Amino acid sequence: MTEAIHHEVTFQTTPERLYEILMDSGEHGAFTGSPAEISKDVGGSFQAHGGRIEGRNIELVPGKRIVQAWRPANWPAGQYSLVRFELEPAAQGTKVTLTHDATPEEQRPHFDAGWTRMYWEPLAKYLA
Repeated sequence: MTEAIHHEVTFQTTPERLYEILMDSGEHGAFTGSPAEISKDVGGSFQAHGGRIEGRNIELVPGKRIVQAWRPANWPAGQYSLVRFELEPAAQGTKVTLTHDATPEEQRPHFDAGWTRMYWEPLAKYLA
């Protein structure tokens, strides 16, 4: 394992709206361009990117925080990383602080680039 992936990105929307986009199956699928099934309950499961990413919700605080056990579907059974989204009001809208921990070192560059390419860039376009 290696150090956590850390991103800070600001979007022109409210924390409540951004939380809803990330946690709503339809909106998540719309901004990523891939089907998603997301439970809005702690302990509930989720699948994103057409089932290529899966996991379960560990902590959910609407408009503030999402913490998930997160894994690519091709990882060994029981192997998870930890993804944490912190949402906070900012002068330009909402600042998202992402921490993605417990990723295998050799896969870290892929995941690091993937957050920008598959989440932040399409989310900015979706909100434009």
